[in-house]
Amino acid sequence: KIIGDHTDNHAQGYFVYDSKKSGATTVSHLRFGPKPIRSAYLINKANFIACHQSQFLNRFDMLKHAREGATFLLNAPYPPDEVWDHLPESVQQQIIDKRIKLYAIDAYKVARDNGMGTRINTVMQTCFFAISDILPKEKAILLIKGAIKKAYGNKGAKILESNYAAVDNSIENLFEVDVPEMVSSGLEMRPAVPSEAPEFVQNVIAEIIAGNGDNLPVSAFEADGTFPTGTTKWEKRNIAQSIPVLEPDICIQCGKCSLVCPHAVIRMKAYDGTLLEASPETFKYMDARGREWPENTKVSIQVSPEDCTGCELCVEVCPAKDRKEVGRKALNMASIDPLLDQEKENWDFFLTLPEYDRSEIKTETVKGAQFLQPLFEFSGACAGCGETPYIKLITQLYGDRMVIANATGCSSIYGGNLPSTPYTTNNQGLGPAWSNSLFEDNAEFGLGFRLTIDKQFKQARKLLNALNGSVDNDLVQEILNADQTTEPGIFEQRERVSKLKEILLALDTNESRMLHSIADYLVRKSVWIFGGDGWAYDIGYGGLDHVLASGRDVNILVMDTEVYSNTGGQCSKATPLGAVAKFAASGKRVRKKDLGLMSVSGGDAYVARVAMGSNDAQTMRAIIEAERYPGPSIIIAYSHCIAHGYNMKYGLNQQKLAVDSGYWPLFRFNPRKVEEGKNPFQLDSKPPKIPLEEYAYNEMRYLMLAKSQPKVAKELMKQAQKEVNAQWHVYEQMESVYEPDTGKEE
Repeated sequence: KIIGDHTDNHAQGYFVYDSKKSGATTVSHLRFGPKPIRSAYLINKANFIACHQSQFLNRFDMLKHAREGATFLLNAPYPPDEVWDHLPESVQQQIIDKRIKLYAIDAYKVARDNGMGTRINTVMQTCFFAISDILPKEKAILLIKGAIKKAYGNKGAKILESNYAAVDNSIENLFEVDVPEMVSSGLEMRPAVPSEAPEFVQNVIAEIIAGNGDNLPVSAFEADGTFPTGTTKWEKRNIAQSIPVLEPDICIQCGKCSLVCPHAVIRMKAYDGTLLEASPETFKYMDARGREWPENTKVSIQVSPEDCTGCELCVEVCPAKDRKEVGRKALNMASIDPLLDQEKENWDFFLTLPEYDRSEIKTETVKGAQFLQPLFEFSGACAGCGETPYIKLITQLYGDRMVIANATGCSSIYGGNLPSTPYTTNNQGLGPAWSNSLFEDNAEFGLGFRLTIDKQFKQARKLLNALNGSVDNDLVQEILNADQTTEPGIFEQRERVSKLKEILLALDTNESRMLHSIADYLVRKSVWIFGGDGWAYDIGYGGLDHVLASGRDVNILVMDTEVYSNTGGQCSKATPLGAVAKFAASGKRVRKKDLGLMSVSGGDAYVARVAMGSNDAQTMRAIIEAERYPGPSIIIAYSHCIAHGYNMKYGLNQQKLAVDSGYWPLFRFNPRKVEEGKNPFQLDSKPPKIPLEEYAYNEMRYLMLAKSQPKVAKELMKQAQKEVNAQWHVYEQMESVYEPDTGKEE
């Protein structure tokens, strides 16, 4: 924009994005010159290349398209005299062979020092103009500041001042690196995937990860177009600048860090202490806390350093503090560089430890559930995502028998991602079966799963009954009458079905072969429908309403970010009163649709509103009750989002403030309680104890309006507070006025 608008040059910009969410890899192609630009292909002979993350040099051949005599700008966290020594050998060789000029800056330090956190785009842009001489330095700085004001002017003076200061301080922190005549590094670029990865991952997925997917021939792919699941574990993205480090002497083993981790990179395992004989020297462990564990049981909490995004949610949620040292917790962030190799080794050993027997764990507690293997891992969701912890938790509880229908949106992007897929399997090969249909029909799509599974189940029971003594009658009756509401019950049914399948193979009749093909449907399947508020409140609401009235046993998870977050933060019917969003630039003028209350009004569905950051135990109870409910259930989950405009590490605290303000009342509605003479509606949060603005004005979506139209913002906030009070009154009445039907007249 600056070159095209303020020089005589024509300009062309084109961006190649990877398939991940915010904070992932983008390759930006810029052409400019005095003549009109007609090039319709990517740049393959570049005069200038910038690398905004130094770890990219270990993953991508950044300089393969550099011309001789090109300029290379590197963001690197090293002093000027150390930058060269940290470059991989192949990069050094290309710089020497192509006579490339090398410039470097510690952009993250400049950003931090000027109050911009990890936002380095302004810093790197300033360096580009300083190096390129396209414009006089003073003019370029003025134009950059003008562009900043245009982009961020409505976000307040503090943000503008931080950006301005970063521009002013960028040039003084930029330096040219002296290039020696000889290569001196012993560092090598790491392969796109580890050497132990399967053949298809090595030959196909690795090439796509390396950015060479367009060069693959059709013959490299499977003939039916299928891709293996569970492949995110091979794509080591290495995007974190710092990672959490455990202090075992402080840890209370509550499991909260593992629970809230959006990418399943921090995990807990319990195991027999004798297994530590082969552990690395730096591997950390603790004696298991609690009477339920056998003697000599050890617990480890381990981070996968190459998969961590550095979001800090785990550190923020950690309740265990050092009584002797202020600020020290059981988890603390530390620079990844000195820890990477040792933690990779520790993670690899951690994975060799066996998963604890599910039937021996109290899986209905927050802590107990975190000893279960997540079957959704290392997704491409934004760092600090508020949606994925709910999905991960559900796969820990039910992933080995889950079938998922996923609405288009963020969850379909990070859930059905290529080149790597986050849904995975356990050591028995069991895992979620996932599929994405259209935005508007996902509820019906998931209902179709339930109808099909129910039909297969009935057919299997019919065939089993028709075997007429060919199978031991006690086994038949045990299978037909099995209690499958608990983990031990599911395990025992699987054992019975496994025994049945062996018998069926030996019988080798048409009937036995037919039953063998569908015998696994005798083990209870858990059907889930996933989606965001854009689907549930808006485009897919008609189908959602139909499913809630169907009476069928389906579970619905609505990850409510209050905007169409996948497409850039557009306003939805879930967007709150007074918030700014695309298509609501002057603030949303009507209240948020109450999907929870609308779902309750049907009377036959289990309904819950949850917020993990406020009450994780209530979230656990709601998920378990919903899954056990023998009809439709819907869980509406508060999901903090990068579109809300604040540092995502505080997402859980914002969830708590939302509940404390009364904006997001927690409740559970279980129609079956009526049969017990109890109120089906249970309010799980306390009356509002802080004003709404104390929650809202931590977020840019509210602050923007307060900066640009303060009178309007004040009026809308006043109106929003009234709506919160009125909503709370309705919910309080629903909990308090219930009278059980005793059969007597008043």
